Amino acid sequence: MPTIYVDGRPHEVPEEGRNLLDACLSLGFDIPYFCWHPAMHSAGACRQCAIKVFATADDSRGRIVMACMTPVTDGVRLSIDDPEAVAFRASVIEWLMVGHPHDCPVCDEGGECHLQDMTVMTGHAYRRHRFPKRTHRNQDLGPLVNHEMNRCIQCYRCVRFYQELAGGRDLDVLGWHDHVYFGRHEDGVLESPFAGNLTEVCPTGVFTDKTLKPHYTRPWDLQTSPSVCVHCGLGCNTLPGERYGVLRRIRNRFNAHVNGFFLCDRGRYGHQFVNREDRLREPLLREANGRVRPASPEEALERLRFILRTGAAVGIGSPRASMETNFALRELVGADAFHDGLSQRDHELMATIRTVLLQGPGRSASVQDVARADAVLILGEDVQNTAPLLALALRQAVFQQALGIAQRLNIHKYLDSAVREAIQQDTGPLFIATPDETPIDDAATATYRRAPDDIARLGLAVAHRLDPEASAPELLDPSTDRLAQEIAEALRTAERPLVVCGHGCGSTAVIEAATNVVCALEAAGKAGSLSCSVPECNSMGLALMDGRGLAAAEQALRSGRASVLIVAENDLFRRMGAEAAEALLARAEHVIVLDSLPTRTTERASVVLPAATFAECSGTLVNAEGRGQRFIQTFVPEGQVQASWRWLGRMLAARDGLGAPPWANLDEILGALAGELPVCGGIRNLAPPASYRLHGQRVPRRSHRFSGQTAIHAHEDVREPDPPDDPDSPMSFSMEGYHGQPPSPLIARFRAPGWNSVQSVTKFSRGVAGPLQGGDPGRRLIEPEREHSLCYAAAVPPFEPQPGRWLAVPAHHVFGSEELSAGSPSVAALAPPPSLGVSPADAETMQLEEGQELGLSLEREVRSLPVRLRPQLPRGVVTVPVGLPGLEGLDLPAWVTLIVPGLPHRGPRSRHADA
Repeated sequence: MPTIYVDGRPHEVPEEGRNLLDACLSLGFDIPYFCWHPAMHSAGACRQCAIKVFATADDSRGRIVMACMTPVTDGVRLSIDDPEAVAFRASVIEWLMVGHPHDCPVCDEGGECHLQDMTVMTGHAYRRHRFPKRTHRNQDLGPLVNHEMNRCIQCYRCVRFYQELAGGRDLDVLGWHDHVYFGRHEDGVLESPFAGNLTEVCPTGVFTDKTLKPHYTRPWDLQTSPSVCVHCGLGCNTLPGERYGVLRRIRNRFNAHVNGFFLCDRGRYGHQFVNREDRLREPLLREANGRVRPASPEEALERLRFILRTGAAVGIGSPRASMETNFALRELVGADAFHDGLSQRDHELMATIRTVLLQGPGRSASVQDVARADAVLILGEDVQNTAPLLALALRQAVFQQALGIAQRLNIHKYLDSAVREAIQQDTGPLFIATPDETPIDDAATATYRRAPDDIARLGLAVAHRLDPEASAPELLDPSTDRLAQEIAEALRTAERPLVVCGHGCGSTAVIEAATNVVCALEAAGKAGSLSCSVPECNSMGLALMDGRGLAAAEQALRSGRASVLIVAENDLFRRMGAEAAEALLARAEHVIVLDSLPTRTTERASVVLPAATFAECSGTLVNAEGRGQRFIQTFVPEGQVQASWRWLGRMLAARDGLGAPPWANLDEILGALAGELPVCGGIRNLAPPASYRLHGQRVPRRSHRFSGQTAIHAHEDVREPDPPDDPDSPMSFSMEGYHGQPPSPLIARFRAPGWNSVQSVTKFSRGVAGPLQGGDPGRRLIEPEREHSLCYAAAVPPFEPQPGRWLAVPAHHVFGSEELSAGSPSVAALAPPPSLGVSPADAETMQLEEGQELGLSLEREVRSLPVRLRPQLPRGVVTVPVGLPGLEGLDLPAWVTLIVPGLPHRGPRSRHADA
């Protein structure tokens, strides 16, 4: 390990090739900086990280260098506190402040501003500039991000993140000299689904959270806790912030294995459903006359006791409910009567993914693994719309192999701009096979547009090229065969090959083909990895419980084996067609629903119990990787809202005449879960138990600067009440407690002395961008059980268009397709209008024009949708958006007919799709 001398004292650093800023921050030293970012490395734009480097131990003069641009070498001597270096840094800050407004008291960034921290760190406290400041016009950038250009210090972080990491093209740097402008060419919504990260990437208040402005609260007055995003299956770590019973915002919580420094906008802004006015706050009972009235918990439980004793019950769980809730429901109704709440297709997809990850050819890939892959094949998955952070990771993966170009030119990899200049367009292999174009196609080596079955056939062909023992698909056209050979060669020569698949196109054949590719890589001597996207926050955890599908629940009610239906946090009208959902609910004598929001399912319930959201209770989720992660309650909700698993425990106690629920707290139900389901044995150790204390103290949810603690409840009582007890975690609902650094699963905020911004995460991690001290939160629950890989036989026929019918495949949208975030006004405002994607060839045959209304006949219903021409869509295939209003519950892919008003049904010519 090289040794560096900092102000005369020796320090070991892990490796050469890093820059001195990185090394010094990792050692705990404070050096101010602006343009450098641990995820984007060095730009050398701000000149703020000046230090002095000495040639030898006898050199007393030295020279000033930028720490972010200077490599670590063994024996290098540097000084942070040298007077000339200190004066240089102070002068840089002073010049930056010449154009900066004096608006800290009214700036939304105040209190967590990196510029404030660095100004204090350099000792700058007095402004000598007495002339007019430069000013700019601010832009309207949409409903998520606020723009205040006058606060800019030209660090270039925003455009570097937006363009180079997120792949955006509509935010750029404009102007020159001291009139540089960072914005769009005109006002308009930022197009990237990662634009919200600008609020954390920007070291000043240029980009701030627009959704926070209507109920702005200073960061030190927010009650926060560690949590997990509930808007897709990746399980990104978050920090919700609450004040006065209102969830004000979501910030990123660093986890090196999952989301790193970033969130997608759906995860950052989808939380507003928690604050909806129509939230279910008290139990509801339906009377004999059909009217619904509110009731007390005691009255509701008495009604439930009677219902549960009148007949057998079937339980329907949910992929958006926690492990604890699904397990409690399973215990209430019995394992044989527990159903996962998924359509038959989704049930089969998740069963396949579960089998693949438990018995497949290798470990499932984390998001960090995806970013490190050096050759990638995507089969059937539009990742930016189904698992957005995965797309961000894939954009980094394409540079892994190309980094060799920079190494041959002796360019250090932390010199980000120089590395990108050397690489140009010579990025690593990324192959994307999907029915329609995707937002990350610009980073792809090659794309392949076919129906799901043909995508599966491509995967099987790649597997056969890698391993001749693997069966090959029949009737493969020459162009597909050549592409399969190219993909196989790229995967074979890579060091960390990766295959991505998932639920996105609704095909188990695609998942099986992806598995075969990884299996063939193993046979070829390569340790490939597989990343399977799953639709919801606990889809994988629910799959581990091995429940039955909705078809089995319908059969149990139809046969009379059960008369009571219990639905936990699931809207059945999103899982199946409206007619089928109505029929299922009608077959039950009593319907009991637990949920946080009113849905069409709650409207048909006999009893409705108000369930807590992710911010109002503690629990566990399992992400697509199989990583179990704990989320901890942020605040105590109003009304009679409780965690669903607590309601279910009380129902079990009422039915069986028990004096108390079987589980008094989270630790007890997790112990029971781990004992019942061996695959979840590690779930108890994801976070310290509720009895855990640091020096005899709990970990506070509120900072030591929290103000107005008495005033919060002054409208109820002038005396400050005792803080609520938390039986489920070692955290307190107060500012009292241990304010040192807690274990990583209990970190409620990233702040350190002198570091109040998000950049303080370097004080909590082992090295810059390394794992958090003590290890990142979460633990993998899934590891392959078999020594020999699971492989599938190749028996997928080629896709053939059918006269008069089209294959409708699902089209996912990052804004609008996911249920909970669609209930957030800011996200709903960005959802696209429903449309039917049609290939230009089919549109020409049917004489259709862009925007023309077209009837879609599916599941005995006809839906009218405007036509949207999709240039890359194959003939005989149409795309239908899923989850958007009026399009919930569609079972796709499915054959459909299209109805042109005033014309008979017309279909595509029957010919091979690959021709």
